Amino acid sequence: MPELPDIVAYIEALEKRIVEQKIESIRVASPFLLRTAVPPLQAAEGKTVIQLRRMGKRICIGLQDDLWLVLHLMIAGRLHWKERGAKLSRPRGLAAFDFPNGTLLWTEAGSQKRASLHVVAGEENLRALDPGGLEVLESDLEHFSAALTRENHTLKRSLTDPHLFSGIGNAYSDEILWQAQLSPMQLTQKLKPEEVERLYDAVRSTLTKWITELRAEAGDAFPEKVTAFRKQMAVHGKYKEPCPRCGKPIQRIRYAGNEANYCPHCQTGGKLLADRALSRLLRDDWPKTLEQLETMVEKRRTT
Repeated sequence: MPELPDIVAYIEALEKRIVEQKIESIRVASPFLLRTAVPPLQAAEGKTVIQLRRMGKRICIGLQDDLWLVLHLMIAGRLHWKERGAKLSRPRGLAAFDFPNGTLLWTEAGSQKRASLHVVAGEENLRALDPGGLEVLESDLEHFSAALTRENHTLKRSLTDPHLFSGIGNAYSDEILWQAQLSPMQLTQKLKPEEVERLYDAVRSTLTKWITELRAEAGDAFPEKVTAFRKQMAVHGKYKEPCPRCGKPIQRIRYAGNEANYCPHCQTGGKLLADRALSRLLRDDWPKTLEQLETMVEKRRTT
């Protein structure tokens, strides 16, 4: 799912292309995309784009007369800037927004069709779509700590909860926790003050770093390489690859359709986190430490 740095890259590219441009037409190919009926989608046609805004992982396009188009890309949604009147092709094509200078295409891979488009009128209705998570890049340590410890959840769950923190998802939470050298399963209310501060610094530095990198990668072009898996990442999508800090193999746990990638040596004191499915299957044979895992792997190689 495109997260805060990716959404920032999209918005900056769109600002160069569609601000002060009039929406000539909107073509929708998927009946599952539009989630509102009032105002009608056609009310946006003929309106000029005034501003763009990020709201969590959503892209908000502000039009004349305080009308808003709110795009939520979800996991597989992507945006593309094409020549005016570009073809909207099924099954991946969801919608096309035609401007005098080009067409914004919205696609979604897969068949689940989770992406959504809302048309809302006024700031109050726009705020109703906001999960309300804290904007960490605009926050101080005190407010960050209050949001983090409001409920006693794992760090992974808390960082990715849009009601607690804005724009952080599965990929960048892995990178943040690796940077902070904290376990994804550590409980928020068990953190020491110095660990909270370390996490706060890691969130800000990681998100800022990736905003800078994605901005440089795109340059003046429209960002077309939006992905949750990047070779420069330290742990996300790096299962069994060496940790950039210590060289030990990255591990992962899977749960409820998600996964957490981490370095046992750097983040969990050498302990392997129990994957629910595998640990239940292996029971007592499940390795508890990185050293036990390495011994197990070595035995399999020699037998």
